[in-house]
Amino acid sequence: MIACLAQRLQIIFLALVTVCFPLNLAAQDDKPLTLEQALQAADAAHPDLQIAQAEREMALADQTAAGARRDLSVSLEGRLQQAQSSLPDAKFSADNSVRLLARKNLYDFGRTSSAESAASAVVDARDLQLIDVRDLRRLDIMARYFDVLITDMQYISDNEYMTVWYFTFDRARERYEQKLASKVEVAEAEARFQDFLVKRNETQRRQRLSRAMLADAMNQPGQLPSELADPALASNDRPLPEYEELLKLIEQNPKFKANQQLLEASRQRLEAVRADKNPTLDLELEANEYANRKLSGRDEYRAGVVLSWPLYQGNRVSSQLAREQAQFHKLQAENEKYKRSLMSATLAVWIEVEQLQKTARNAAKVQADYRDLSLERARALYEVELRTTLGETMASTADAKLRQRSVEYKLALAFAKLEALLGQPLPAPVKK
Repeated sequence: MIACLAQRLQIIFLALVTVCFPLNLAAQDDKPLTLEQALQAADAAHPDLQIAQAEREMALADQTAAGARRDLSVSLEGRLQQAQSSLPDAKFSADNSVRLLARKNLYDFGRTSSAESAASAVVDARDLQLIDVRDLRRLDIMARYFDVLITDMQYISDNEYMTVWYFTFDRARERYEQKLASKVEVAEAEARFQDFLVKRNETQRRQRLSRAMLADAMNQPGQLPSELADPALASNDRPLPEYEELLKLIEQNPKFKANQQLLEASRQRLEAVRADKNPTLDLELEANEYANRKLSGRDEYRAGVVLSWPLYQGNRVSSQLAREQAQFHKLQAENEKYKRSLMSATLAVWIEVEQLQKTARNAAKVQADYRDLSLERARALYEVELRTTLGETMASTADAKLRQRSVEYKLALAFAKLEALLGQPLPAPVKK
């Protein structure tokens, strides 16, 4: 009996320790991590954000390069050559020289302006994509934060059930020793206890994994938060606009707007390629220095305006034009495809919010209220020793609380997804 009592006390102690200290994590702060603090990490130097920022920097560099096409260029040339004059009996003689040449494009008939417009549109697209990446980062952090809270509550519930079935198993063994229970009853109780023990340990593993994923999302790998504050989520009570109202705002989605800018960039590149068939007007300044020149002409300085008109360029321009046209049509198709997927995603999230607000939320509340009443009755019966199901009722109450909070987390995340899809806060409901 003493050994049996010691084993019971050990189980109770382990259950209490694991509920109070479910994970052996490095202490972060005395205060629990809040959702607002976690979301502030959305702007941290996460790899996804760094990729988007690098693409924006590349677009800025391309924009600078496009504007530099008409910059002044200065070159120094040295020539070692033999030349022959047009005089009778003239022979080849040395005609070496050094030339300093400055060239400035005055007008290229649309080449540079189209290239600059294309590069500017790409920069705008990268800015919008950066906003989209930040939105996705916030959604990821929020989802990981809620995962941690859910696994913590799931652990408490699983631990309650495990403890209940341990005592059921223990009582069955005692009753079996007193010949008041069969071996089958003992085996059944032990099997249920082992099932919940495995389930609880699996949830404990997911506790650590969910914290690691939250730390990664916050760009703090390896710094697992020990305790999280349960957010109030008061914004879950806001009214949901009609789907038709949301459809009018879909084109404000950052990624959709970025795709529109990329389409405009492709159109401007088409114009730039077509402009390659146009002439160019350049200003040239030249200074020459000759060594041992025996020819009569010695133009030491030159200044002039040069008009160059391409007459034949083979297939270079036509092939570039065909490729850019194909790219333009591809972007058009991708943008239309994304718009359709955006409409479907918005409808799916809208339906989810409506179902959570109108059905799942109320059902979870009714279940929680019922479990609270059941717990009060179980405690009353336990005090007068009429029933001994208090532990199982407490576990069911923990389950009901988990279900109720899970609905709130899903609702908050769905609202956040909807605002990310629209690229702005939800509009105020229309007053009728």
